[in-house]
Amino acid sequence: MEYGQLKEMTSGLLECNRRAAESFQRCRATGKQGDFYTEVKPFADKVKALSEEWEPKAVKWVTDIRPKNLHPLQIKNTAENLQMVSIRAFFPDTSIKRFKSHIQSIEYVLERILEEIEKSKSPDQ
Repeated sequence: MEYGQLKEMTSGLLECNRRAAESFQRCRATGKQGDFYTEVKPFADKVKALSEEWEPKAVKWVTDIRPKNLHPLQIKNTAENLQMVSIRAFFPDTSIKRFKSHIQSIEYVLERILEEIEKSKSPDQ
């Protein structure tokens, strides 16, 4: 399997996760929710498309490489959590504790994948 594409997609999802956290902070500070058609939907659609493409590749990679402390169920949950936070980030009434917990969990899994890819680069790179 080519790790370059998985690494690129994982980095993209990490950036989306950070953007979601920033959007949440902005919405909490202003008390205003994001506009559905200009902010929420485009961002959520982008995250959904990327996470749905990323998930099977990441599951295959985890199954093949068997990195320490990463399991296929974590990949599935991370993809679901990414899609959830991509929407909830634009609503100021979202629970801060729960939202931050999801953001941290997503970041941990994505960072671990990037670290493990660096450790186990394929010969074709």
